[in-house]
Amino acid sequence: ALISGRTADNPRFFSEAIANGCSTIFLEKPGAPTVAELQAMKDEAAEKDITVLMGYNKNVCKYVSKTREFAGTIPGSHVTFVSNNAYENTPESLGECFERNAEGMLKNMAIHELALLVSFYDVTVENIESVEADKEFSSCQTLPGPSGKEWTDFDKIKFTIKTKTGKAVSVQADRCGGTDSYATVSNESGEEVFRYYMPDDEDKANVEALSSKYPGAMPYFFTQDPDYVTVKERVAKNCADGTPAEGVATIEIAVETLRVAEYLTPLLQEQLLD
Repeated sequence: ALISGRTADNPRFFSEAIANGCSTIFLEKPGAPTVAELQAMKDEAAEKDITVLMGYNKNVCKYVSKTREFAGTIPGSHVTFVSNNAYENTPESLGECFERNAEGMLKNMAIHELALLVSFYDVTVENIESVEADKEFSSCQTLPGPSGKEWTDFDKIKFTIKTKTGKAVSVQADRCGGTDSYATVSNESGEEVFRYYMPDDEDKANVEALSSKYPGAMPYFFTQDPDYVTVKERVAKNCADGTPAEGVATIEIAVETLRVAEYLTPLLQEQLLD
């Protein structure tokens, strides 16, 4: 089964898929609104020996692998993962965004980057030594949504996590930052020495073709298309013949990612609203 519904609906869809005999489930991120719900889904799947793979497409992205490879060649390197969306920078547009993505930025837009940190940088709630928001870049607002209800969320956030095992990595996310995601590598002096974009030059032709074919769709659908194809092909092959879905996040990664998101959100809001 492929489950890609509203986050709040996913636990119900998940149980229904299992009840109908599915043996492999592809679950879109973040999987559930809360850690408790996702953990219960993980336990339900384990009890029935069901494979659950997650739609964290950036785990298999070219720009992520290229950046990690380059960082490994630079002593003392520091990686920053940057995610952008192209919402209008107006209270109306952001208020609608906050309400539609009520789980919050770290459980929605930036959850992909948190999954990278959990997958590749030893980030867990227990292993976080410190988290520091970049107050000059970041912004947290309270805005009314279309319903009139007010929502508090980040419209942009940048932070650095240091782990107890000696790793450090940064994340930057901007709801109104444009259409491209990318990653950078800095040297020990803090000088940027590498940057790789999604899409790169090779993929831009595909973005242009999809933009023409599907006018009005959110731009990030087009930039992420090749990576979602990769994820789904690997999941499909795993379902068909048991081939390991290399690089694809498991529900175990997803649970820890959601734990990190729930842990970070109040800490970062407190730093920005202090």
